[in-house]
Amino acid sequence: MTDSGPDGFVEWVVPAGAGRETAVSRLMALDGRGELGSVHVRLAASALGVSERTVWSWLSVARREGRLSARTPERAGVSADVRERLVVWGGNVAAVHRELLAEAVKAGVADSVPSLRALQRAVRQDLSAGERAGLKGGEAARRRYDVYGKRPRTHRNACWEGDHKRIPVRVDLEGSAVCPWVTWFIDVATKAIVGVAVTPHQPARDAVLAALRTGISSQEPYGPFGGLPGVVRVDRGKEFLCRTVERALGAFAVLVDDLPAYKPYRQGTVEALNGAVEEMLLVSLPGYTHRARPAEAYHPDPVEDLLSYPDFVKVLLDWVAWWNTEHHPAGLDANLTPLAAWEADPAPVEDVAEERLAFFALEDDGRVRKITTNGISWRRRAYIAPWMAGHVGMRVRLRYLPHYDGRIEVFSTEEWGRHLGSAHLAEAATVEQRRALSSVREKKARQLKADLKAAEKLRKTRYTATTTAAVPRPRRTVTSSQAEAEIARSRGVDLAARALPDLIPPREPPASWARPVVRPRRAAGPQADAGQPEPAEGGPPGAAGVRDDSGER
Repeated sequence: MTDSGPDGFVEWVVPAGAGRETAVSRLMALDGRGELGSVHVRLAASALGVSERTVWSWLSVARREGRLSARTPERAGVSADVRERLVVWGGNVAAVHRELLAEAVKAGVADSVPSLRALQRAVRQDLSAGERAGLKGGEAARRRYDVYGKRPRTHRNACWEGDHKRIPVRVDLEGSAVCPWVTWFIDVATKAIVGVAVTPHQPARDAVLAALRTGISSQEPYGPFGGLPGVVRVDRGKEFLCRTVERALGAFAVLVDDLPAYKPYRQGTVEALNGAVEEMLLVSLPGYTHRARPAEAYHPDPVEDLLSYPDFVKVLLDWVAWWNTEHHPAGLDANLTPLAAWEADPAPVEDVAEERLAFFALEDDGRVRKITTNGISWRRRAYIAPWMAGHVGMRVRLRYLPHYDGRIEVFSTEEWGRHLGSAHLAEAATVEQRRALSSVREKKARQLKADLKAAEKLRKTRYTATTTAAVPRPRRTVTSSQAEAEIARSRGVDLAARALPDLIPPREPPASWARPVVRPRRAAGPQADAGQPEPAEGGPPGAAGVRDDSGER
């Protein structure tokens, strides 16, 4: 401990419990040689912050018992069995004590179990606060008591961190309320948001590629941030680790650091950004789903009162610009903005030519096609463009944006893959047709959901409530005839669905068809007339061999 001296200087005093063994050992050595005096005891007491009487008492105990330190009180410890019981009971020490006491009473050794206070004190001393929290709340609760270090400061574009975030704001998209997602990348050294992409649904690899393209490009409207990063840290998301993103970044020799799953502290910069955007922007927008509300039933804002999707994207991009140019994030030197920190960083920026980034987010079709009079066929649909006039028969290759089939990019197989132009879907549906189709699909989905719910209700048996240890009774009792009728109907439906040609007898052929001639086996003998034809089966004599009106024999 410390104490302030008369001149304001701090005097360091050794704790008595920590220095007792050392001091008593030295004093006993002096006493054994006959050199111990009051001055030695006074000096030790002053250093340890105790009275001289206390030091003389320590020496008396050492002479009498040979003990140099304080007596350690006996206490109950947390054994492996107690740890297992704590896991079972979720860290409830009182429940573990009741269980141990009940077992001891049953075995006739009730005195062997320590008191509840002693067991609680042992748990506090043997288990850390993080371990006790983990027993109650799991791994997430335990991590709140861990200590996390910071990575060393680096230069700009040394490392980017990327992540998806579901925006807890309902926005209007063609009359429907949706919660969009944002995919963004942030520079760790300068805290600058370098790339952003927004989707009205859960993002895929196209959103990752689009955000990366905006981050790498330093031209307007994406600049002045840009260039190739040294490494990109992601959190094992399948969109970030897909082959398309790997190839796109691998073409520029950019490493992808795949961090372990469920460890957000490994990329704390982008996680802090996810929390900042919600606290500084999203909470003030209409349609925010995490807003504090009264105890009454939750009534979401109507679609008419929500922001449209384009307006929301504009608001979000304006906030990103404010973050980069006006905000002062924690962790930057001299209270700098991300833009000022970026411009003050002397590290060189490796720019990429725009013509190389023009098709950064496109996937290669991998096949060679020909331009026909109907355009270019891709996925059984035709794509046309004005520049195709006069190029029928040309062999081309395609590239396209992932998950988007409204437009394709056409390249020549010669001249080092020269870009010929874009082609659009020839027969794209109108907005009214897409809305009508969406309405029909939603109706079918609701009907299917209702059918599945009804089938699940029939499948599950509901039972009555019980107040004693007895087998519950079914709520609905089915009669024997009802069960047999439903089983028979199910069998009939199954047979109709799996009907084979042999199970269904053929229909009677029309009367105009000629029936095959069946000649009965004749007995051998001179009475058999070999020249007389046999009548057809089921017809008058002489009908065999006669051509009918249809011309068949």
